[in-house]
Amino acid sequence: MNDPLRAFATLLTPEGRALLDEVRGTPPARELAVATRLRRTHPPELVSAALAQARLRQRAEAKFGAADARRMFFTPNGVEQSTRASVAAYRARALKALGVTRVADLCCGIGGDAIALARAGLRVLAVDRDPLTAAAARANAAALGLSDLIEVREADVTEVDVTPYDAVFADPARRGGRGRVFDPEAYSPPLSWAVETARTVPHAALKVAPGIPHEAVPGDAAAEWISDGGDVKEAVLWFGAGRPGGVRATLLPGPRVLEGRGLPDPPVRPLGRYLYEPDGAVVRAHLVAEVAEELDGGLIDATIAYVTADTARPTPYATGYEITDHLPFNVKKLKALLREREVGVLTVKKRGSAVEPEELRRKVLPRPYGARAATVFLTRVVGAPAMLLGRPL
Repeated sequence: MNDPLRAFATLLTPEGRALLDEVRGTPPARELAVATRLRRTHPPELVSAALAQARLRQRAEAKFGAADARRMFFTPNGVEQSTRASVAAYRARALKALGVTRVADLCCGIGGDAIALARAGLRVLAVDRDPLTAAAARANAAALGLSDLIEVREADVTEVDVTPYDAVFADPARRGGRGRVFDPEAYSPPLSWAVETARTVPHAALKVAPGIPHEAVPGDAAAEWISDGGDVKEAVLWFGAGRPGGVRATLLPGPRVLEGRGLPDPPVRPLGRYLYEPDGAVVRAHLVAEVAEELDGGLIDATIAYVTADTARPTPYATGYEITDHLPFNVKKLKALLREREVGVLTVKKRGSAVEPEELRRKVLPRPYGARAATVFLTRVVGAPAMLLGRPL
């Protein structure tokens, strides 16, 4: 069976669903034996499809949670490109708070965002032009009991009339034949189309890559960078929500929201007792100055997003460390210091250094010297390469 859509359809049959239950959790090392056994009583193509789907469901648990992932249906691209459930739920709540009731979800993929929107009580038109992807989105709406709220349409999103809806959510594809696409106009469809579509409805949220240049953000949009558990996940351009031209960083869980106030760059100052590593969403949103002001601190270097301060102050927007040692970059000295301090667990962080953390760890800690833990920062202090040794607050 060389037709992916037909193979997917077999998984929705009673035989296919029973087989999915049977192969759930099959470890990779046992796949061949399991496949050989099942092919005696089931079509080989169906067995292959079920095992492939089981692997995708296991991968999807990190994004969707085990309870949902074990019932949903995925494509390889769908697992890779779909929004983490916690981020999608946060965005759905934000749209709900705006008074939105009907959303056109354009480039819906396997339906992760549509599911979050529907669970927030919104009616959703989910559109994708790929037949297999649309079929997966439709199957997921049914599997999670949301078919009454989600209409899945296989179509070119550029040909869909969105005027009956009070909001648009769009997630243009950011991958091409050669991998990730960084130019917003190389998205599919391009960002300029998504922006023009957003302006035709009262509210809109456009999901873009977190590395989008700030100069590419339209003046009538508010830009939000979102991290989850410390990992930057995406940026969102909001229309009809937030201050036009505004910038914010949102940290999940929480949410914790840091609004930009247009502060000038923080001053560079001598290294203090404490070092703060701003959350990635804060850095992407160019809001390090807001964090530095909150901490009464400054930068260790004009080009490095590390904040230093003389006092320890808790903040949700940065992780704090007490610095115990400031060394010029010297592998031998660091190795000797770790041995002297009886360090057995070393975390290596870097900003502004070309050294690979794993390579340095192998050189300076070939074996544990003791039971203590330490963190080393490979960075620059006022232009000079440096190693800062410390411990989390």
